[in-house]
Parts: sequence; structure tokens; C-alpha cells
Amino acid sequence: MNIVLVEPEIPQNTGNIARTCAVTDSKLHLVRPLGFSTSDKYLKRAGLDYWDKLDISYYDGLDDFFSRNINARFFYATTKAVQSYDKPEYKIDDYFLFGKETAGLPEKLLKENLDKCIRIPMKKSLRSLNLANSVSIILYEALRQNNFVNLNKNGIFKEEI
Repeated sequence: MNIVLVEPEIPQNTGNIARTCAVTDSKLHLVRPLGFSTSDKYLKRAGLDYWDKLDISYYDGLDDFFSRNINARFFYATTKAVQSYDKPEYKIDDYFLFGKETAGLPEKLLKENLDKCIRIPMKKSLRSLNLANSVSIILYEALRQNNFVNLNKNGIFKEEI
């Protein structure tokens, strides 16, 4: 799976998402400009010790991102979508785009891809979920549909001493 953060602003969110990507064997794509430095201590702290296990790519804007991922299948997470995130049938190499915390994805991009826009149902009077939570909800639905391929599905208890 591929998680794409377009112009993320909050380092703790990106750190949490990086950790989620590492444990799910998903690739993280960061589209500049970023609202923080990738050496930011809050970013590193939220990702803990998973940074060396993360597959990450950086892009200089959406044009750069799309030009380097030409044949990919994209889904656009937005509160403006009509389609719920659990309706499409996802493939293991799909890309999920999430916009910056304060503005979401560009409306022009959304309007050009209405059939690929997805939303998480929520109470009408409230604005949105936290970005890291939204990524987790959608990513785990896509992984579930693909039988959690390449992921360990069985926990192990440690023996008591």
C-alpha cells in the first residue's frame, strides 16, 4: 500500500503515520512543501525507532508526484466525498492521498477525480478526524480487503518467569 501526504503540517501526525507505514509494510510518500523539517524531534519521537524500517519518498509538489507515479491507481481521502472508504475494492499497490491538516487536498484535484474520492463517515456537525487516525482507518480497511498480505496475524505471549 502507498500512503501519500500532500503538504503535511504537523510533525507528530507525520511521525505517527510513518510508524503505521513501517508496521504495515506500506510506503510513505511526502509531497512538499512540508510544514516542518524531517529532522524535527517531534517527527522522530512520534515514529520512535521505526525510521530505518520505513520506505519513504519525497516529491517537490503534486506535479512531481504524479509524473513519477504514472500508472498508479489513486484514491483521494476527503470529507467532501460521497463514497464511503469501505466501498471500493482496493488492490495491494493502491495509493491513498491525504491533504494537509488545515485545508485537505486541492478542490480542483478532487473535482477531477470524483469517482476515486473516499470519505470516513462522521457526525455531520464536526469538521474532520485527526490525519493520523484517518490514515489508519483507511489503510487497515485496504489491508483487510487484501487479507493483511505480508503481515503477521498471530500474536505470541511471552512466557512468565
